[in-house]
Parts: sequence; structure tokens; C-alpha cells
Amino acid sequence: MTDTAKKLMTAEEVVERFASKFGDQIISSEIKQWCEGTKKTPINSIWMKIETEILHDAVTELISIDFPHLGVISAVDMIEEIDALYHFTIFFGSKGSEITVSFIESVPKENPVVPTISDLIPGAVYSEREKQELMGVIVDGIPDQRGLFLPDDFPEGIYPWRKDDAGIRDDMVKDLWAVGRPEDRPNPAVKPKPEKKKSDEEPAKKAEKKPEEKPEASEPAKDEPKEEVKSDE
Repeated sequence: MTDTAKKLMTAEEVVERFASKFGDQIISSEIKQWCEGTKKTPINSIWMKIETEILHDAVTELISIDFPHLGVISAVDMIEEIDALYHFTIFFGSKGSEITVSFIESVPKENPVVPTISDLIPGAVYSEREKQELMGVIVDGIPDQRGLFLPDDFPEGIYPWRKDDAGIRDDMVKDLWAVGRPEDRPNPAVKPKPEKKKSDEEPAKKAEKKPEEKPEASEPAKDEPKEEVKSDE
């Protein structure tokens, strides 16, 4: 859909549309506004906490309004639960009309499962893989289970972003500044730096300034008559 054919909506209209479609499955919604630039252009953002079961349908509904730009999927350890946040922008590129829409789902740590949305927005799979690997969120239906950052021999059940017992243990934390070089292998060979060669040529002396010569008096042209000097005699 082109910008000319795109039907723009206000943040209030978007919230009302979701409320009428999903009802009580929208747990809460909030509209925030700030201004940016010298012209104080208003920017609206919608924060919508929803039931996990409607995530896929909620993204589908957002696509029906305007195919969104997915910024990132983030996650926060809330001690008892994990909040998964999906940050979208609709009417992307429409100056003064863009709206950021964030869906928030709270999942229990005992069963932190969210559905994949990669069938709707293929690029979402990368953020979903990151949440599985670093937060321990299980993405149901994800087409690619591979990790992104941790090595293959990283301990199972350890998630670097978690704040509980499943997070990084103290014995896994290294102060990189205090880690010495391994003693079981030699130091790498370092090529010596080449010596700087002194130039045989002496630096050119600055030319001394010569005093300005006064221009000689010009002789009269041949065709010009010479002034006669009158004698007193």
C-alpha cells in the first residue's frame, strides 16, 4: 500500500480498534507522547499489555492496519515472570504520523513460552533466537533453533540475561584485566620494528631575504626630446 493510499490513524483510534476486537485479552494500554525537533513534532507510542495467547492475532491485526516495521524483541527478567516486548512502528516513514506500538506479554518462568511471529514477519526469527539463547524464553514454532552468540560448549540451562539461579554464576565471571597469559604456550613472535633511516640530505636552508633593490631611473625614450639645461652664462 502506498503512502497516498494508506489510511492514517491516530494512536487513540488504534487502541480503540484493538480494544473492540480483543476485549479483556488486552490487559492494559497506555498512550505516551513526546515532541522532537525544533518544530516540536509530536510522536505517539502505544504500550499494550496483552495475553500471550493473542500475540499472533495481535500482530496480524497490526499488519491489517499497516505493515509494521519491527524494531526488536526485547525481554526483561521480572523475578517471578519474564516480560517479552515486541516493538513495532506503523505508518513508518509518514512524517508526523508514525506510531510505535509495543506489545508486552508476561510469561511464567516455569513455562516461559511465546508463539513465533516469524511466519508473519520473517526477520523476527533473529530476535526470537536471541531471546531463547540469552533469556531462556521458549519460542513455540520457531523455524531455526540455533543460537547466535554463545559457544557450542556453553553450559545448558544458563542464560546470561536472567537474574535468578539460571543466570551467569559467579565462577563464570572473569575479570578480563586480571586474566594472565596462559603459561602452556609461548608468546607469539613479534617482528622487530625497522630502524628509522636518517636522511643523508641536509634540510634545505631557508633562503635569506635579500634587501629590495631600488629600480633604476628609466632613460627617456629615444623619440622623447631631452630637456635642455640652461646655462647661467
